[in-house]
Amino acid sequence: MSERLQPGDTAPAFTLPDADGNEVSLADHKGRKVIVYFYPNALTPGCTKQACDFTDNLDVLATAGYDVIGVSPDKPEKLAKFREKENLKVTLVGDPDTKVIESYGAYGEKKNYGKTYVGVIRSTLVVDEAGKIEHAFYNVKATGHVAKIIKDLGI
Repeated sequence: MSERLQPGDTAPAFTLPDADGNEVSLADHKGRKVIVYFYPNALTPGCTKQACDFTDNLDVLATAGYDVIGVSPDKPEKLAKFREKENLKVTLVGDPDTKVIESYGAYGEKKNYGKTYVGVIRSTLVVDEAGKIEHAFYNVKATGHVAKIIKDLGI
């Protein structure tokens, strides 16, 4: 299990492959605010809803100074299929060994339909221009979460 991050913590650095196999680093976004969201599995209903919500609100978020990066344990090939099938505009990166997901505290015990197992905990962290955690949302719902973030950030 990984330790959850709190506002004021330094965001763990990462470099992960995107849907095209290109490397994306948190450091590439230095000087901008970044919404890093963690989701369990591309091409599933909840994750699709969440990714589509971020895509639909990307212009609003970008205008307010936020970049968005979605992180899942999927390989770039699956992320590319996800992006094409759903016409997604958010940057999607894969973390198959879950090291980055764990470093953000987004991996641990979950309950689903009465069963307990270990996996990706749907989470969203907002990183400020200096690379510090500004907001940390864990165990979020796929539906309505983007609207809540926009409200919480005062956008």
